[in-house]
Amino acid sequence: MSRAQAESVIKNIIREIVQECASKGHSLSETLVAFMVKAVVLDPQNEFNVDRTLTKDDVQKLIKHCVERLVDIRSPGLDTIKMQVYFDMNYTSRKEFLDEHRRVLETRLLVTREITDSRARTREELESLYRKIVSYVLLRSGLGSPTDIAVVREATAALQSVFPQTELGTFMSLTKRDKERQLQELTFIVSGIRLFNKECGKGGEGIDDLPGILNEAIPATTQNVDIEIQNSQQAAFRFTALVERFQSLDPPVSPSEIPVQLLKESLINVRQHEAFLRILLNDIIGCAQQVEMLVNQLGARMEQLQQTVQSKTAVPTAQVYPQFISISHLWTCFQDEMVLLSVLSNILASIEPFTRTQRDLFPEELLIPHLENVVIKTDEQRIHETMGNRVNPEDFMDNQQIQWLFPETTKNYDRLLLQYRGCCGYSIIKHDRLLLPGNPDIGIMQYQDKLYVFSSREAAYEFAFHPDKAIALVAEAAKKSPELIQLLELHQQFASISPYSQVIMDKYCRMIEKPVTKSDGGTQTDTHILEYNIRKDYEWNEWELRRKALKLANLRTKITKSSQTNLSNLRRENSTQVYLPKDQTSQTKRDNQSNVPRPQVFLAGLRGVHGIRTMVKMDLTRAVDEV
Repeated sequence: MSRAQAESVIKNIIREIVQECASKGHSLSETLVAFMVKAVVLDPQNEFNVDRTLTKDDVQKLIKHCVERLVDIRSPGLDTIKMQVYFDMNYTSRKEFLDEHRRVLETRLLVTREITDSRARTREELESLYRKIVSYVLLRSGLGSPTDIAVVREATAALQSVFPQTELGTFMSLTKRDKERQLQELTFIVSGIRLFNKECGKGGEGIDDLPGILNEAIPATTQNVDIEIQNSQQAAFRFTALVERFQSLDPPVSPSEIPVQLLKESLINVRQHEAFLRILLNDIIGCAQQVEMLVNQLGARMEQLQQTVQSKTAVPTAQVYPQFISISHLWTCFQDEMVLLSVLSNILASIEPFTRTQRDLFPEELLIPHLENVVIKTDEQRIHETMGNRVNPEDFMDNQQIQWLFPETTKNYDRLLLQYRGCCGYSIIKHDRLLLPGNPDIGIMQYQDKLYVFSSREAAYEFAFHPDKAIALVAEAAKKSPELIQLLELHQQFASISPYSQVIMDKYCRMIEKPVTKSDGGTQTDTHILEYNIRKDYEWNEWELRRKALKLANLRTKITKSSQTNLSNLRRENSTQVYLPKDQTSQTKRDNQSNVPRPQVFLAGLRGVHGIRTMVKMDLTRAVDEV
């Protein structure tokens, strides 16, 4: 089976599951269904042998199990998987958030192309082009609406002080890239002028007070996240206490209204919710720090600009334009923080519904009767109870692969990257997927370049005596609850499972691939692998061959003679390279003219005189200053 056919088979299975779930009133994404397919195949309770081929019955069984788990409305585990899929699809790094936002803004600025492609000639067309430039400046800067007359007037006045309408001719002669660059520069300068006028109280129509809005929104959002974290922690503490109580009984039993299995799934759900909330809280704190720095920079830049301008009527553009551009860049950073805070708030509100199932299954009034005489311990209390009870590294001298790290001997001890997100691996094995926080003070076990923490000294010894077996058992526990794969960051152990769009199925329809060992390699080949063999004297023309044959036949009757003289003895050919003459022209003469008086002379006494004529010569030429 080819790769294309294999992908088609997998996508058909996923599509059939999506359609069957939709017929039962559940609209699911293909990403979620693909993850569930892998989870069902991995679960040992479903008895799918990954080394055996999947028959048609196996495919139908797979579809049936997937649909049953996807339409289960009382499954906290399914909600956890949905939460993980949503978070992975919508959360990304700060830089990628902002880059995507800027890309969307660029695609919406359709007026940019209208400006750069304009061929305005008449006065009306030039005025329309200038209005489009004003709209571009407002849309690009985000400082007011282009439909607000007061905002348009203020932006037009600021633009005319920098780019009067008489310069449109020069603008039209630029290339498209230069036009776009000049539009961006004009946007920054005009935005800086309007922001400075707003600071001086002389303008700023339609400009929101972003620093003030952020200083109010960030603490409110931080408080909401803190409250959500506290609620998730309190629920986790109650669930942990109940699981420990039910499992401490001999034999372990639980009330019918509180199944232990659903209780553990709920514990995983609130722990995952808490982990995501801490990621969002960290980003919000980063926003707060960035806003504080921007406020200080903006105040310093405004003060510097006021000192430059003061009460002067004219200031060199080389002094003020860079400062206007800098103010505009700082304001753009404020806008980025607003966008980022809005995105984080949307994610915060969107992941909250994925915790409702466990709240509906185990309301507080249902748990209170079972929590009587039960000590609910927080994570800090559990860690405090085991403080000082450390591991003795000498007990593991036989296994050279195991090393123990302690705070006094390790730098950046509190920043080490711990396996299982800091949870105790032994409690996951012994108590069947119970999540307990590890205490680094007991000692961090380093095994095969990975670090493990434990909830007690006894758990550390049990795990360290057979680390390979313990690690494999943790992976088996994750197969029963696939939501643990992401929560405990077990992606490397399950790297052999390919995404559904990358699975290459052979003719036996295997869905699980064995890990492929990869390594870097390189090859080098000659430019010409085959030997260069081109005959320059090859001739295909029959008449040309006949001509050469006649020439050779004629040469047979000829004789060649040579002679040598003293001048030709031992002479060799010489060559030299010169620069060819080139035509050049120069102008050495310039035509010029001036307006000078025309000379006029009148001879009086030549006509109308009888007798002796007396001629008088008179100069009628006008003076130069009279012309």
